[in-house]
Amino acid sequence: MGSVSSKSGVRERSFSVRSPAAMRRLGACLGTLLRTGDFVGLIGDLGAGKTVLTRGIAEGAGVSESEVASPTFAIVYPYRGRALLLHHADLYRLADADELYATGFFDLLGQGATVVEWVDRVPEAMPPERLLVRLVRTGERTRRVELEPLGARHEELARELAQGYRRRAG
Repeated sequence: MGSVSSKSGVRERSFSVRSPAAMRRLGACLGTLLRTGDFVGLIGDLGAGKTVLTRGIAEGAGVSESEVASPTFAIVYPYRGRALLLHHADLYRLADADELYATGFFDLLGQGATVVEWVDRVPEAMPPERLLVRLVRTGERTRRVELEPLGARHEELARELAQGYRRRAG
């Protein structure tokens, strides 16, 4: 189901997700693990499952499903979950860091957990410590998920996520 390898000194974990429902369960697992200050950047092509994963993250963080919307037009959307503020951002429509700066995004970092779709479109959005989740389409419904943590907290987060997801997918 998965492997652990080294890539440029950053531990990378990868495993397969076989359906949108499984992607959502992965997100829910991640959402239960998030703490204030955590930063999760999502990378993947259109239709790779970033929004499905984010909906699962919100669910796991205790956010009501009816509150979760795509912030494509608002850029950043806050959700109040289980004693955790969750900021959900979508950078798809942004051209550069100046546009992101104008949204007040950087002022929100550290005030809760942050999940950012299309984070690779504005790399300056990423703090030095983070968890990148790369979604790669491997079939119509299947995806390879690659976890790339930077920093001790996000290394722990990636380890707990990989272990928790494997237990559930068992």
